Amino acid sequence: MVSTRCIMMVKEILRNLELHFIVVDLGEVEIMEIITKEQREVLKKALTDIGLELMDDKRAILIEKIKNAVVDMVHHSDTELRVNFSHFLSEKLGYDYTYMANLFSEVQGTTIEHFIIAHKIEKIKELIIYGELNITEIAWKMNYSSVAHLSNQFKKATGLSPSHFKNLKDKRRSPIEEIGNINELN
Repeated sequence: MVSTRCIMMVKEILRNLELHFIVVDLGEVEIMEIITKEQREVLKKALTDIGLELMDDKRAILIEKIKNAVVDMVHHSDTELRVNFSHFLSEKLGYDYTYMANLFSEVQGTTIEHFIIAHKIEKIKELIIYGELNITEIAWKMNYSSVAHLSNQFKKATGLSPSHFKNLKDKRRSPIEEIGNINELN
């Protein structure tokens, strides 16, 4: 689950199945009762029908938690990204960063760093489109050391400079759930 809409849809499915939940958050659900095998299959099908999946594999769950933590920090935080992501992820998820990075790379075929960059670039596109901040302010907000660093990374990821992107009439953005699923940054 990567959006508020996904959370609302999952809550609705759980209510329809008469399952009582404690928490429905990005990437995780805590249900009060122990569910039967039949309920589990119905839940799995209902989630699949809306484009989500029920995960049991602890490794896959950790990967989703990493993705959700990155999405939450980059897209849903109102503060500047003044954090060290490796420290942030280790603290938030309670795992050694090296373990998470190796697992993420093995399973996803890309690094956590590239996943973060892909999301930062998408957020930069959004900020450019909104036009409320200039590129210097965007660089500061997104924790780049300089405008040049932001511009170089943006151009490497999109093929365009931020100013060229700003001048495009047909600005293309990607849905959050599709960002970083393949190795877009080489």
